[in-house]
Amino acid sequence: MNDLLKGLNPHQREAVQHGEGPLLILAGAGSGKTRTLTHRVAWLIRERGVAPWQILAVTFTNKAAAEMRSRLQRLLGGEAEGLWVSTFHAAGTRILRRDGAALGYSSDFTIYDDQDQERLLKAVLQELAVPEKTLKPRAAAAAIDAAKNRGLIPEEVGRGDYLADLVARVYARYQERLRAANALDFGDLLLQTVRLFEEHPVVLARYRERLRHVLVDEFQDTNQVQYRLIRLLAEGHRNLC
Repeated sequence: MNDLLKGLNPHQREAVQHGEGPLLILAGAGSGKTRTLTHRVAWLIRERGVAPWQILAVTFTNKAAAEMRSRLQRLLGGEAEGLWVSTFHAAGTRILRRDGAALGYSSDFTIYDDQDQERLLKAVLQELAVPEKTLKPRAAAAAIDAAKNRGLIPEEVGRGDYLADLVARVYARYQERLRAANALDFGDLLLQTVRLFEEHPVVLARYRERLRHVLVDEFQDTNQVQYRLIRLLAEGHRNLC
């Protein structure tokens, strides 16, 4: 038996050897889904001749991404060179560093952490004369993060009551201040990548052509903007695992 299939059960081997087109792996916690996914990546490279740089494997935490890279290094050795294994946010960062100029960002943009975000929102709330008892910086940050996780720009945030209208105004001004500082927050790393692909089809076509296989660990945890990003990348070739 091929070394990449040893120790796998029949269902896992079937998933590893799956050909072109979408593949969904369903199983309980601790049953070997991540192992199956990494063996599939190795199988694509070693047995199906897919170049490592044509594969994107994404997961949710730096720890999980590091573990996946380590497993693939053990399976493939030097053949793993060029594989793109990262978190969603790291993938967005890499794409925007290279192509964010199409949205008006220079490649050396700053990434704001939670403290930076809260500090800027405090300034925005003061600028808009919003009393802290009405909307605190942390609450504003949570509302903006929720909107970005749903893939919404300020103009798309729901209106209808005073607080919703206020959040939309704060969100809009916050984005203006971020843009002026050539900065993005964590939510932007995904939302602006989606915007880039949706508004610049030539850029999207280039990434679709390059990334012939997209694999997502813990896919059930994707939020709306992550799902849109993955769908955009995989819609052409449909090689989504």
